[in-house]
Amino acid sequence: MAVVAVGASTVAALPAANALPVGIGPVPITFELNDSNGNWFDSGLNLFGGRSLAVAELPRLGTSALDGNIIPSLPAGTLGLGGLNAQQSGGLLNLDLVNSLTGLVTDVTKPAPALGSLTGGLADLLNLDSTLAAVKNIAATQPKAAASAAKAEGLLGQFQAQVASLPADAPINLNDLPVGLDLQRALNDLATFAIKGPAVTADFKIASPNNQSLHDITSLIRPEGAPFFEQMGAFAGEDSTQLTEPGLYAWTCTIHPYMLGATVVDDPLTIGLDFGKNLQVTSRNLTVPSTADVIQQLVRIFFTATVPDNWQKYSTTSASQWNPVFPPAPILQYDQNGNPVLIPLLDAYYDRKFGYPKNLDQLSPPKTPGVGEVWIDTQMEEYSSKDYVGAATKVNVENWTVDRKISGSSINMNNPHNMWTDQDYKYLYQTEWFDDELSVFDRNTGAHVRTIDVGPDPSHVMTRTDTDQVQVAINGGTDVVELSPGATKIDRRLPVGPPGANQAPQHPHAFWLTADGKTTLTPNVNPYDATVLDNETGTWKKEPTGELPIATGAMSDQSKFYMADFLGGSISCVSLGQDACVNPSGQKVHNSSIDLWENYDPVAGRNGTKPWGGLTIQLPVSPDDKALLAANTFSATVSVINPKTDKIVKELPCNAGCHGINFGAKKGGGYYAYVSNKFSNAAQVIDIDPNNDGDISDAAIVGQLVLAPTADTKMDGSLSGQPGMGGQGVLPIPLVYNGWSQKVPEPWRSKLTAQQLNPIG
Repeated sequence: MAVVAVGASTVAALPAANALPVGIGPVPITFELNDSNGNWFDSGLNLFGGRSLAVAELPRLGTSALDGNIIPSLPAGTLGLGGLNAQQSGGLLNLDLVNSLTGLVTDVTKPAPALGSLTGGLADLLNLDSTLAAVKNIAATQPKAAASAAKAEGLLGQFQAQVASLPADAPINLNDLPVGLDLQRALNDLATFAIKGPAVTADFKIASPNNQSLHDITSLIRPEGAPFFEQMGAFAGEDSTQLTEPGLYAWTCTIHPYMLGATVVDDPLTIGLDFGKNLQVTSRNLTVPSTADVIQQLVRIFFTATVPDNWQKYSTTSASQWNPVFPPAPILQYDQNGNPVLIPLLDAYYDRKFGYPKNLDQLSPPKTPGVGEVWIDTQMEEYSSKDYVGAATKVNVENWTVDRKISGSSINMNNPHNMWTDQDYKYLYQTEWFDDELSVFDRNTGAHVRTIDVGPDPSHVMTRTDTDQVQVAINGGTDVVELSPGATKIDRRLPVGPPGANQAPQHPHAFWLTADGKTTLTPNVNPYDATVLDNETGTWKKEPTGELPIATGAMSDQSKFYMADFLGGSISCVSLGQDACVNPSGQKVHNSSIDLWENYDPVAGRNGTKPWGGLTIQLPVSPDDKALLAANTFSATVSVINPKTDKIVKELPCNAGCHGINFGAKKGGGYYAYVSNKFSNAAQVIDIDPNNDGDISDAAIVGQLVLAPTADTKMDGSLSGQPGMGGQGVLPIPLVYNGWSQKVPEPWRSKLTAQQLNPIG
């Protein structure tokens, strides 16, 4: 495999030689789901250091000039099919030219080079050689098509001449070219001779040793007319779907939603790799043209998430640049009028559209210290001393040092996701999200105390304020497990939805407990609803939410709670007693919704500089009920919301993979919100009310923390890669939320103000 250096990153330029990288017709693409970094949907094709993308060719009668005998059961010549080998699929993505085609836009104030000036020749750059091969094969196998094929061949030559002077980073509306309409008609005429063959199959495999957990697979993007694919529950085993139309297909695991896989199914009788005419997005029942901004945003996020070399790396000693690499491939899209639009080089286009490279500032912490410590699960750190990734990272917020990392190397801790502590702050309760265990550590020394099996994919953990019992959401199941204080044994399992083999599993994720410990509030990923669980009786009731609710925030006064609708672009509000949610008209109602896309058009993009969000994850309410903060992965922003009005006040920037938020005490009064980021090694610190005047419109980022270890960091394992990376669960200590704050022990208690000890009292 050839590798090249692009900026500060080394990326794969060619696929692995031993991989079957693509499918064609009945030959399947196979994704083996994997618990390790980046290759969560492992296609066997290594692209830029990621393995979650596959390529397929829509079979057409008589178009293949590729290797034969991959489908020996078909009579010779009936379809003329072969599989794209590694070298050929690399050619479709221009991987052999990656060194010369990436990073073309280094200064947005200057024009990009013309296509004709680039290394490799336009036939290779725009995959015209592949299109020409398909044209010639039709002529060779279908004599009646000879005249049409000859015309198309001549028009392809004219096309090269007409685009040679165009910039490499700008979309080309093919119908605006003098040759465009004639070329499209000629290729469409040939399509009548080369009918579609059988659909491409995408296989999915979930099995040990690559997986210690359960997953599900759900369509995220698919061409219009292609079937929607979804499992109704977490599973281990095999499943498959048919890719019936040319275009872009993407899937996610709704339990671990940054697990992404994608395939581009290319029609050989088009120029460039096909994204399809219209794409269906599993959000708000969207059907949009493939040029739509929402598609470009999701593709950008896909390559940011699945290619570890594209993750953000900050420093406390110097500034740097972040320049993620995308395939320098020609992509065929369609606008809302149905016009074909060729993106000559996706990498150059995204550099221009999203403003890469971006400057990463030298980071420094807040000037005013916090109180105590904050623990952040750096879930993607790699350790040579264990098989699985992740550690719990402790930051001393009184001097802003990375004090300790607990990798759990002695127990092979697997993808630590979320933490909590007991009333005495003796223990650190740590979920292992890609496994079935809750592990308990000594918070002070980092020593492992015990591990207990709780069920598939445990995600979040909290303690009840009334009993100090431990509750864990079983993300791959239908219940919340309640354990004794110290998590020595399971006391009971609390269903959050109807049991039974014929019922869809609930898949509860980031729940929250009310201040009195009596009620558990769960977002149920699978049925798209919330559960209000009575901990005294074990009974529950359902409340409606938006699409794929994933996290909960609750008011300290127990009047209402909020759900992050991950795929809905919204935040749901539910009253716990009297009507407390505020609808857009300003009326108090039982249920309402905050629209994070009010200033976002999925086709045109953002409306100016007004706040927007999406793919929202954690959303805590500050202990004093002043502010609701929502971490938005889609927009890389934190929405600042006034819970008195349920209106968005402003937005603040966060990093790639913006994920977790929780509140801790600020020295002298007030609160800091600590923000974690999955695809960055840094965390933001937000002061929601810097001058303590009650007005949250001046909420600001007052510092940032690099989560990589230093020479003084205490560690229990050997860190081998991705230092500080993968920020997810956030746990500030002391616990300053209402109900927990009144029970803060010494010496922490004396460090808090009277208001911090009784935030709404």
